[in-house]
Amino acid sequence: MAAPVLDPNAPAFTRRYMNLADPRLGAKALFASDEFFAPKERMLDPQPAVFIPGKYDEHGKWMDGWETRRKRTTGHDHCVVRLARPGVVHGFDLDTSHFTGNFPPAASIEACHVDSETPPDNADWQTLVPAMTLQGNQHHYVEVNDTRAFTHLRVNLYPDGGLARLRVYGQPKRDWNTVERGGLIDLAAIENGAYLVAANNQHFGPASTILMPGRGVNMGDGWETRRRREPGNDWAIVALARPGTIRRVEVDTAHFKGNFPDRCSLQAATVAGGTDDSLVTQAMFWPVLLPEQSLKMDNVHTFSEQLAALGPVTHVRFNIYPDGGVSRLRLWGEIA
Repeated sequence: MAAPVLDPNAPAFTRRYMNLADPRLGAKALFASDEFFAPKERMLDPQPAVFIPGKYDEHGKWMDGWETRRKRTTGHDHCVVRLARPGVVHGFDLDTSHFTGNFPPAASIEACHVDSETPPDNADWQTLVPAMTLQGNQHHYVEVNDTRAFTHLRVNLYPDGGLARLRVYGQPKRDWNTVERGGLIDLAAIENGAYLVAANNQHFGPASTILMPGRGVNMGDGWETRRRREPGNDWAIVALARPGTIRRVEVDTAHFKGNFPDRCSLQAATVAGGTDDSLVTQAMFWPVLLPEQSLKMDNVHTFSEQLAALGPVTHVRFNIYPDGGVSRLRLWGEIA
């Protein structure tokens, strides 16, 4: 898996929230009205779309995405997607990369919340993205301001064509009343609602990856900064899923061998409100939760006795010295 290329023009929600349509987290394309040229599952592939010249299959040119046949009847094509977690959607990326003469002229997205695997015929579909114009070979970022949680999406293509990738950025909704008080939960887990506020450098891999479940599958599945040629260190700020007291920290450098950080530390604080920019400045002065600790290559490091007694916190700043790659960060704690 190659490290994803970060789009410098992408809006903040693409770096801040998890992709609720990630199949690695359980998302699934359930149904498509047509998938003659390319199957619906490719649309959810977490890797960037590719183009392979000269590659054909029995239906024609192989395309990396979901592609329907040329519609010769009335109506439009659509695909129903079950999200990885019920969640609040903050934005979409409708990506037509490599689709030039075969992209849909327009698309819309609807959403519903149901308890079943597949939405029933009478599901209450709500419009999140009204019909919008699409261009070929381009990312289309759409911000959403809707506080309702949804479980399924319906992507409509007007009238037909190909969509390389669908990204659904949002926060999962968890019933915290079911969490046992006094037990430890990963407050930095993206599936619990934690998210990346900011990072100073994400050259080889997005910092939000350190919040993903499981261990990294390879070096491309982690946060890796460029080689630092100036004084200082790299950092990432994480908003915890819930305010809580951190009892154990795990720093995993899986697959990072010649490029792991020499050391790491954590700062933490309780923050009420504030913009991303203001948090970046504030975080420089937050109390130390974990003093600098040495790291090893390709290893899970666990720290508990070294943690300062700061009590409940809402945010952490994860420092790496001076630069390098980290696969995962786990912050086990008791919710406040």
